[in-house]
Amino acid sequence: MAAPQFLVHSPKDNVGVIVIEGLKSGTDMLGVITENDTTTKTKANHDIPIGHKVALTDLKKGDTVIKYGEDVGRMIADAKKGDHVHVHNMKTKRW
Repeated sequence: MAAPQFLVHSPKDNVGVIVIEGLKSGTDMLGVITENDTTTKTKANHDIPIGHKVALTDLKKGDTVIKYGEDVGRMIADAKKGDHVHVHNMKTKRW
């Protein structure tokens, strides 16, 4: 198997984490879902830095962001599948 560009912990997750440096917009990405060792694919709509999130489905403003099978925040702006998800369109629910 080729090296993945993103990892997903749980099949419930709606975001994955980029695990390579220099990911460019337009890249056809391979992801691994670590909980069940399956793969998934999506295309990057933006350059996304290592450690940042990528949307695995279309997300709407107000949607809950699921990472590691857990609620990690809410969307404050829409994001399409393959979009960069970070502080510009997602916030924690803690504050």
